Amino acid sequence: MSDDMISQEEIDALLNGGGIPAADGDAAPAGESEAPAEEPASPDSSSSQFDDVLTDIEKDALGEIGNISMGSAATTLSVLLGHKVNITTPTVSVSSMSIIQEQYPMPYLIVEVGYTIGIDGNNVLAIQAQDAAIIADLMMGGDGTNPDTEINEIAMSAVGESMNQMMGTVATSLSTMFNKKIDISPPKVNLIDFGNEDKVSEVLGQTDPIVCTSFRMEVDGLIDSEIMQILPVNVAKEMVEALTSGAVEEPEPEPAPAPAPPPPPPPPAAAPAPAPAPAAAPPPMAAPQQQMAPPVMAPPPGGGYGYGMPMPGVAANVPVQPAQFTPLNMQPVQVNDANIGLILDVPLSVTVELGRTNKSIKDILELTNGSIVELDKLAGEPVDINVNGKFLAKGEVVVIDENFGVRITEIASPAERAAKLQ
Repeated sequence: MSDDMISQEEIDALLNGGGIPAADGDAAPAGESEAPAEEPASPDSSSSQFDDVLTDIEKDALGEIGNISMGSAATTLSVLLGHKVNITTPTVSVSSMSIIQEQYPMPYLIVEVGYTIGIDGNNVLAIQAQDAAIIADLMMGGDGTNPDTEINEIAMSAVGESMNQMMGTVATSLSTMFNKKIDISPPKVNLIDFGNEDKVSEVLGQTDPIVCTSFRMEVDGLIDSEIMQILPVNVAKEMVEALTSGAVEEPEPEPAPAPAPPPPPPPPAAAPAPAPAPAAAPPPMAAPQQQMAPPVMAPPPGGGYGYGMPMPGVAANVPVQPAQFTPLNMQPVQVNDANIGLILDVPLSVTVELGRTNKSIKDILELTNGSIVELDKLAGEPVDINVNGKFLAKGEVVVIDENFGVRITEIASPAERAAKLQ
């Protein structure tokens, strides 16, 4: 075969499935063709052995779970760091830890969280060491522009606390999605170099299939990299099953209300009493209560008790008279202060309250030196004087020899004190 062009004979041989004839004229034996040489597998293509572990539907379900849960976790991390955090749509793949370590031979901070209620298994979060250093710097009050490259125990504790808050939010989101309670254990944080370490976690084998969900995390121009959520296959399938079973189940239809019973039919009209025979003996005298009973009237249409028909258990013809009460004594109560001298030396705490206000936790966390807190009272308005926490009087603030004092302007009445107690 020449270097410039392919001859017609070589083209025919390729179309017929055979190999290209040798340039020196030595043709291959009849019935045999040259097999193409196998190419070495790349790290990306080596994960094709796990193609049948998860279906496309299961991958889509895991992607939706990660999208919702990490979206809420980004909000929590934004509050902790004081910077806007954006986590993009995840990418779900099936691989092994050995393949991941070959693709990312760099130091990672491994955060291992175990599920204690609702899910049986563990969740591993992998963050690049330089990103973890920035998060630790922001958690400890820095600006994140010049973090310490060496992650010490304090920095790891700070990152662990932020990851604990994030994964707690993720567990809450999963509880809502799966409609059951899910709780986690405190995270375990380790710094591992993927390029040198042989084993990343006790719960993840090197060659076992794992589900890797990759997210792109951006933090206000400080961080723009990839974080990975690594799950064992059984945990991932349990999450998918919980999601799909919750989606398939439909709420049971409410039972139809029982039809209202028809109103009771009116009692048959009493037949007129037959006229007594002239020769009949007079009937015996009825009992006194029967003679005093009021006549029973026919019930109104639709049932119930109408006018003239007594209610069951209610006495009739009972004499009623208005109640009479003893008039109130308006004279002041005499107080015996003969023994008040026994408690004159008891100390009482007197406080002056300038005003009050209500703030949310977010507003309290944003307070710094120089912040102004607006109270519910106007300038110059009398302040409240409390004794042992109980409102007693009102006054105005004065200055006495460079010290603050209060001049009492009004003693509260008992009614005002009772209103303040409420």
